[in-house]
Amino acid sequence: MSPAPDIGTIRVLLADDDKRYAAALRLLIEEQPELTVVALAFDGLETLELADQLEPDAVVVDLHMPNMDGVTAIRKLREAHPLVCLIALTGDESPAIHEEATRAGADGVLVKGQMLEALVERLRKARER
Repeated sequence: MSPAPDIGTIRVLLADDDKRYAAALRLLIEEQPELTVVALAFDGLETLELADQLEPDAVVVDLHMPNMDGVTAIRKLREAHPLVCLIALTGDESPAIHEEATRAGADGVLVKGQMLEALVERLRKARER
């Protein structure tokens, strides 16, 4: 059994169908002392189920996933968990999908190739919620 995170720790659920990318991102996030990854989800439906079970402070959602795309998952997460910090993550640089994710309820949209520093900063802001 792992130790309980500190009271001030931001609990993050990561959702990405690329398991190697998700594992690498988890390691990078957990290098930040105020962040902890509570689970990894590999499709949209699993993301919703884990968010309901674990009630994380923040969810990082890949926009292109099987069983339910990220935009739909973000919309459903925002409805079910109005205060959660939702960060959309994508390799797609198309402004149209970024706007769609924002309209669905994402607090921010980050492009995978440019995102680590921006992601950590956004997740730190989850504490303000």
